[in-house]
Amino acid sequence: MILTKSSQDLYGEYTARMQKIADVKFSAAVLQWDQETYLPPKGAEFRARQLATLSEIAHEWFTAPEFGQLLEELHSRQQLPENQQRNVALSLEDYNKQKKFTPAFVRRLSEAGSRCFHTWLQARSANSFALYRADLQNMVQLKKEEAGLAGYEHHPYNALLDQYEKGATVSLLDKVFNEVRQPLKDLLTRIAGCPLVNDDFLRGDYPKQQQWDFGMGLIRQMGFDFEAGRQDLSEHPFTTNFNSLDVRITTRVDEHDFNSMTWSCIHETGHGLYEQGLPADYYGLPLGEYASLSIHESQSRLWENNIGRSSNWWKTLYPRLQSIFPKQLNTVSAAQFYQAINKVQPSLIRTEADEVSYHFHVMIRYELEKKLIEGSLSVDEIPAWWNEHYAAWLGVTVPDDKRGCLQDVHWSHGSFGYFPTYSLGSFYAAQFFAAAQNQVPGLNDSIGAGDTQSLLNWLRENIHRWGRRYTSEELCLKATGKTLEIKYFLDYLLDKYDNIYKF
Repeated sequence: MILTKSSQDLYGEYTARMQKIADVKFSAAVLQWDQETYLPPKGAEFRARQLATLSEIAHEWFTAPEFGQLLEELHSRQQLPENQQRNVALSLEDYNKQKKFTPAFVRRLSEAGSRCFHTWLQARSANSFALYRADLQNMVQLKKEEAGLAGYEHHPYNALLDQYEKGATVSLLDKVFNEVRQPLKDLLTRIAGCPLVNDDFLRGDYPKQQQWDFGMGLIRQMGFDFEAGRQDLSEHPFTTNFNSLDVRITTRVDEHDFNSMTWSCIHETGHGLYEQGLPADYYGLPLGEYASLSIHESQSRLWENNIGRSSNWWKTLYPRLQSIFPKQLNTVSAAQFYQAINKVQPSLIRTEADEVSYHFHVMIRYELEKKLIEGSLSVDEIPAWWNEHYAAWLGVTVPDDKRGCLQDVHWSHGSFGYFPTYSLGSFYAAQFFAAAQNQVPGLNDSIGAGDTQSLLNWLRENIHRWGRRYTSEELCLKATGKTLEIKYFLDYLLDKYDNIYKF
């Protein structure tokens, strides 16, 4: 009987159950990583079944009534040490959300995701949205059903947003995006009036193996532990983990575009460093998980932009790059290279967009997802709506589906509500980096010398080690002394591009 057991005995049962569930979930994650990297095409159908079965088992174990009773009892006693009590509280919160979904629904969603992913791959290869339409329609219908089962106030999209960013709502994000939209438009307009930066040399002949070797060097320099992770190739770069000692990142290589692999390597390594920095002692428990998707994205965007696109970081790195690609870069100065990697010009591909126009890519996806989930836009209308808004917001003409509405993998996974976290992550990143600069003596000098260990140490201490203990805003307050303020991001951008374009 639960009532006759001590709180520590019950906590031991809770921990054992959570870690057993984690074993199943991470086993599924290994299969999903393989699905996106090495799975032969004919294996897709059985892989979908395997993933669905594991997802269903993990859900059944987590939402079992007896586990809910254990959580309720532990939570009501309030007798555990603070960290243990926080684990229980967060698990109970998760339990109450997850028990709204039947195992059968979880299986349907998993099967739909696997099927949709492989259809997305085929559609990209054929450059045809029509091949993707039916499976995406099914996925959108499932996400609408999921929002209804989860429950929401005011807008069904709120239920999906909350999965990635606790407490995020349409009204909150509308306010945030309204705050940045005009300043970003104004900055784009000012830059458009300046002479165009030449970045042609970044799109020369950059052999695959040399790019790969350079990228691996960057990853090591940033502090990624290759004894606790690896990098592979995938159609769309991503990061996953099976515990903090086994973190997988992926990239893609375009032999005619230096930007493609370099920035995906840096971006995904930022994610990977966060995963490697989570406390292994809390394997399977909330305090061993990341705080939120916006905090996760803050780590990747901080490394990609605040570090990776800074002139400071390339002081020692650029001569090495020139020695690897002498034919392409020997006549290009460090100043020209810095301007080129920060060139602002509205373009088609989100993952390759500059820091200013990037957020319009996110806002377009955010508006589109809201309309799909509320039912004011149909799946059939996606390509035309997408093309119209890229022309209106970014002034670019979308030539085909692959470079348009088929460019992202997210919808095939059912990740509706994810995209806004990219922008939130950039806003948090600017504030975190400003705090680190204030708190770490000699940080800028260290980065200029090619040493980012002190920055990683600050992130480990102020962000990574806390896991899910705090919400995004609580973590931001603890790390920086303030909740999120968009001014840090806008000040960072304005200062940077003032210096580049000499307004």
